[in-house]
Amino acid sequence: MDSMTLYHERLWPAPWLFFAVALVIPASLLVFLPINDTAGIVVAAVLYLGCVTLLLVASPTVRVTDTELIAGKARIPVALVGEATAHRGEDARQERGPGLDARAWLLIRGWVDPVVRIPIEDAADPAPYWLVSTRHPDTIAAALREAKTSANKTA
Repeated sequence: MDSMTLYHERLWPAPWLFFAVALVIPASLLVFLPINDTAGIVVAAVLYLGCVTLLLVASPTVRVTDTELIAGKARIPVALVGEATAHRGEDARQERGPGLDARAWLLIRGWVDPVVRIPIEDAADPAPYWLVSTRHPDTIAAALREAKTSANKTA
């Protein structure tokens, strides 16, 4: 049986990050232009494109299906998660910083401010909760509630 996707999000880099990465262009030009103009331009272009490619390829996916939560390479059955809570602004900063439990499992991206905190209800799991960056924390929390509700009805 295929599971139905209730929520899907790719944590793409923010646009400002591509401008920040562009700083490799003048840096590589500064190093290579004194050696050879063509080599400097080629190296600058290759380095920038390589950095952009890495940013795009390394962007994790967050997905909620009717049976599991997938965050990056980690997955957990929805039956083992508690009531997710959405955090934005100062509340999200508190969750990522001073209020963070060192045992928590993290999927955090600096360019995505909101987070969702998902308690883990598996006694064998050393992580008390997952903290996941997302642009739509309320939507993920709602999708997890829906998945748990449908899982309880079928059980």
